[in-house]
Amino acid sequence: MADTVAESAAAPAVLRHAEEVMGTVFSFDVRGGEPGAVRAALEEAIASLHRVNDVFSTYREDSQVSRLVRGELTVEECDPDVAEVLALGAEAERVSDGWFSMRYQGRLDPTGIVKGWAAERAARLVAAAGVSGVSVNGGGDVQLLGVPGPERPWRVGVSDPLRPGGLAAVVSAAGADELAVATSGTAERGAHIVDPRTGRSAVTDLVAVTVVTPRLTWADCWATAAFAMGSREALAWLESLPDVEALLITAGDEVRCTGGLAGRLG
Repeated sequence: MADTVAESAAAPAVLRHAEEVMGTVFSFDVRGGEPGAVRAALEEAIASLHRVNDVFSTYREDSQVSRLVRGELTVEECDPDVAEVLALGAEAERVSDGWFSMRYQGRLDPTGIVKGWAAERAARLVAAAGVSGVSVNGGGDVQLLGVPGPERPWRVGVSDPLRPGGLAAVVSAAGADELAVATSGTAERGAHIVDPRTGRSAVTDLVAVTVVTPRLTWADCWATAAFAMGSREALAWLESLPDVEALLITAGDEVRCTGGLAGRLG
């Protein structure tokens, strides 16, 4: 779970909005830009999130993904977003050696990639309106683009899974035009992450994995895969990925992190 850390100093005009969709809340924090263009872009981004829910929801019998699973549609007959997400998911499965999976109990289920991908796309839709910065927080996973103000980077607080209300770290986007922060763990939703090799809830020594990388699509996937792996295998794997830093917290309150994470804290 993560939250954008507010800045109180002088900054460009601010537009904030919270939208309930996809079973969670997506919070937008937009800085600068021409007001009319920004509001139009925000409306487009919100509409895109609802469209994603309509297409990908595994809880709706009439969604395209549900119909695809039942064999009523082919991928080619679905919205082009379906083919895009399935291709991204297949790449995540390849890179993680199967620790990230788009299947649950033998059925196609792209839920693990959709939220991060949708939040990232929404942020880019808003950024295209010429804003100075945008933060989109989708249920605790954050995509940051640009800056919130002159010489002020975005900062994201990472919740401490063992100390409710506390922070385990604060991630800074200083020097980065884009940065994403995603966390997978048991603190908010219990044991919901599945070990793709057993089909049951992942049993590891971890309570949370936070991944920092430019794109939320990948940050979300890598955090999920790393949690399922367990701390020892996950840390080595995360270290091997380009432009990826991570913070791992075990049930024994041991903190492990990738070598370059310190450069992203502050």
